[in-house]
Amino acid sequence: MDPCPFVRLTVDSLALKLPETASNKPSGGGVHPSATPCYCKLRIKHFPSQTALLPLSSSSSPPESAASSPGFHLDAEALRRISGKKIPLRVSVYAGRMGRTCGVASGKLLGRVDVAVDLAAAIARTVVFHSGWKKLGGDGEKEKPSARLHLVVKAEPDPRFVFQFGGEPECSPVVFQIQGNIRQPVFSCKFSADRNGRSRSLPSGFTYSSRGWITRTLSGETREKKQAKERKGWMITIHDLSGSPVAAASMITPFVPSPGSDRVSRSNPGAWLILRPHGNSVSSWKPWGRLEAWRERGAIDGLGYSFELVRDNTTTTRIPIAEGTMSVKRGGKFSIDSKLTREIQRSSPVKGFVMGSSVEGEGKVSKPVVEVGAQHVTCMADAALFVALSAAVDLSMDACQLFSRKLRKELCHDEHCSLS
Repeated sequence: MDPCPFVRLTVDSLALKLPETASNKPSGGGVHPSATPCYCKLRIKHFPSQTALLPLSSSSSPPESAASSPGFHLDAEALRRISGKKIPLRVSVYAGRMGRTCGVASGKLLGRVDVAVDLAAAIARTVVFHSGWKKLGGDGEKEKPSARLHLVVKAEPDPRFVFQFGGEPECSPVVFQIQGNIRQPVFSCKFSADRNGRSRSLPSGFTYSSRGWITRTLSGETREKKQAKERKGWMITIHDLSGSPVAAASMITPFVPSPGSDRVSRSNPGAWLILRPHGNSVSSWKPWGRLEAWRERGAIDGLGYSFELVRDNTTTTRIPIAEGTMSVKRGGKFSIDSKLTREIQRSSPVKGFVMGSSVEGEGKVSKPVVEVGAQHVTCMADAALFVALSAAVDLSMDACQLFSRKLRKELCHDEHCSLS
């Protein structure tokens, strides 16, 4: 099946030029001297707003230092809804800090600009709707100095494969590929919880290290610390329609509560290894990625996570490409996206949108929907890796559940694993 049509609208090269006055006129070029931070909100009807910081510029030429927004993603249904219509992208510029104080927005509105966009035109090709400076406010105030906003607004095709689990990952469901109203089974899942805590997906001779990385031992025996309470040995294997295993997620570091607590802490997270087949043997695997998860403390009770790509079989070379927190109560979306992960990448192998996976909140029925950028899939086995990663993220919501609560029976390998 072909990927589903998606369009990505981005707003890049954001910068603000304030009008010169006697009090703020620059003395020698460079960034405009202002102690007040500025930011903007981007809105399109029927979509959540986006927020981005605005660096200040003192030049009329394109800024060297600029910001970008996360962007808007439109699926086939949204594109059908706006087909043939030009819709406004509104950018509102504020001076002050982002956020709210006592329920009131902290920033002071400086002005707005609108850019008309025809997103349906970008299904097949990249379209640039605006590139350059725009005056804030109305055009009738030509004689009055005003702030100017630099932005590049463009939309480009972003086709994706879409998959959905037919049930919760721990129930070993079928995974369907979705295209419009068509649902076609492409993978099956097998979940297991090994009572000995050793994942059967790992090659012989590998065991856990104190940091949860894989190390080779001479004896090949598993050495573990005995924990009074721990969740360990979970594994989910993804099979193609012929029954051959094509990807797996293996819990390589048990999820255990921090001392004196009933929660998995960031200082001692649980970890998964995402595996792909290696060689002709059905039991031979090589690591592709490593996922850590923990329970965040603070104003929002959240599931924290980080994901790294693995460059060799011993996991000593890892590249961080995603990290974040999602609400335990409401759930959220796990994403790998070059715009969202730019700050944690050093030598980034990521370009554009890579994947997104839905995660339901704690206690809710979860049938994850997985979107994978078509440019990152050369065969169905590539897609299976992202499906396995999605399952690991979803299962981490259960693994990080407070240890004072019981797990559902599908996740338990004996009668003690769900008790505090």
